[in-house]
Amino acid sequence: MRVGMFLNYAGGFREVADEVAELERAGVDLVAVPEAYSFDAVSQLGFLAARTSTITLASGILQLYTRTPTLTAMTAAGLDYVSGGRFELGIGASGPQVIEGFHGVRYDAPLSRTREIVDICRMTWRREPVVHDGAKYRIPLPAGEGTGLGKPLKLINHPVRDRIPITIASLGPKSVEQTAEIADGWLPMFFHPERAGEVWGAALAAGAAKRSAELGPLDVFASPALAITERPEAVLPLVKPQLALYVGGMGARGKNFYNDLISSYGFEAEAARIQDLYLDGRRDEAIAAVPDELVRAVSLIGPASYVAERVAAFRAAGVTTLSVTPLARDSAERVALMSGFRALVG
Repeated sequence: MRVGMFLNYAGGFREVADEVAELERAGVDLVAVPEAYSFDAVSQLGFLAARTSTITLASGILQLYTRTPTLTAMTAAGLDYVSGGRFELGIGASGPQVIEGFHGVRYDAPLSRTREIVDICRMTWRREPVVHDGAKYRIPLPAGEGTGLGKPLKLINHPVRDRIPITIASLGPKSVEQTAEIADGWLPMFFHPERAGEVWGAALAAGAAKRSAELGPLDVFASPALAITERPEAVLPLVKPQLALYVGGMGARGKNFYNDLISSYGFEAEAARIQDLYLDGRRDEAIAAVPDELVRAVSLIGPASYVAERVAAFRAAGVTTLSVTPLARDSAERVALMSGFRALVG
């Protein structure tokens, strides 16, 4: 099982880059740089490529809507080049709040866009002339929609690899099925190992039945919060603000992917209450309404023996990469925590 970490660079990215070099020496396999509506991930991944030599660098995630498919392919090839073949392309649809609210781009057809982008990326990396006639992307642009001067082009440079791994963040049944069919990796959020099979098992099986043998096994990511501690009750509250934000605030009533997910785990009443409180502006109460049981289920928080048991549960549920969020006070504590976790996972 690979051990990875999602970066939090609130304290300054240059300091985090120094820390990543230490994580590399500690045996951490992968770091993922988020994007959301902060600084872009690409510039920072390039910076990390120059400061590291063996650790895998991943985008976690680049959203689908604001880069053309070919630019996404070029960017991935460029990051793979400057890192010496260490980049993994993480993509996802994000949500209408970010895509329409921050970027001013219409949020539509995430399934179609995802499939077409994956096809175009792989075509580009093979250095084939990019020709695509899809529902959402038409390359070259047809004459009636432009000057008529466009012609099929291929990537000038020879990529380090003609198959850069693509991980797709997905939650809903149709998107998870498509991910299992076409992606190298799958990144769900708030993975609950004891409930994952009943929530996603049918979709994963349906996608796997259509999966090309050339892709190999699906790399299944989970991204739990991590704390190895004898006092878990003091740490569990640190996870609740993020759960409350996503379950309560990432969407509207009736249109919140994360609320639907937590409801499907058996916390329907709790998810509804968290959302009601959050959308009513009662954020602190929404955070307090997140049950400890839910936090424990989707996190790795407790003594080393308990964390080892939970790692075994994630592994039994099919997880192959644990890309955690370490709960630590400073860089030295984070590096020590990740080093100990790497040894615990084996």
